Amino acid sequence: MTESPTHPPRKTPIAVLISGRGSNMRALVDACDDATYPARVCLVLSNDPAAPGLAWAAEQGLPTAVIDHRAFSGRPAFEAALNARLVRAGAEWICLAGFMRLLTATFVNTWTGRLLNIHPSLLPAYKGLHTHARALAAGEREHGCSVHFVVPDMDAGPLIGQARVPVLPDDTPDSLAERVLGQEHGLYPACLAAALYGYPTLEAARAAGAAHTG
Repeated sequence: MTESPTHPPRKTPIAVLISGRGSNMRALVDACDDATYPARVCLVLSNDPAAPGLAWAAEQGLPTAVIDHRAFSGRPAFEAALNARLVRAGAEWICLAGFMRLLTATFVNTWTGRLLNIHPSLLPAYKGLHTHARALAAGEREHGCSVHFVVPDMDAGPLIGQARVPVLPDDTPDSLAERVLGQEHGLYPACLAAALYGYPTLEAARAAGAAHTG
């Protein structure tokens, strides 16, 4: 760790990648509004020009961009354009926040150790899609969300932190998703702060009393 938990590092420029409404992006933006939070959003980017989160980000005065994957012949060309836009924005870290495109090993390895994702399950359980329905079908008593570093294998990177909710007897996939989402909005900013302070996990950051990690 190169920074003291009591003296936050500079505001590291981050890009947030979305494909939809971007509720976790909003949580990150809100966290970055704190003058002592160790990051600032330098770009909100989507692969979908109709993503509602783009309009919200623009209303906040944040730089936005669209790199529509459908305009490219394949993932290498799409990711080359994506990477070029991120570099031009000055992004040093990337937060995936509902970005519904799988990224190749070439892209991921370019950003190793600086690329985070939030996933709506208690990884390693329920990688991929439809996590809430799968957890209910399996009779789980507990569910939640995870923030992890991204590696080439999907949803397999080192965990930074998790948040848990009980599964209630009358839960549906939608009701469970709503409660998990509420936890995501606190977990993602806390895990990003922990990572920027140089801690491997949120638990380690909290034990050391690092700011913005709860």
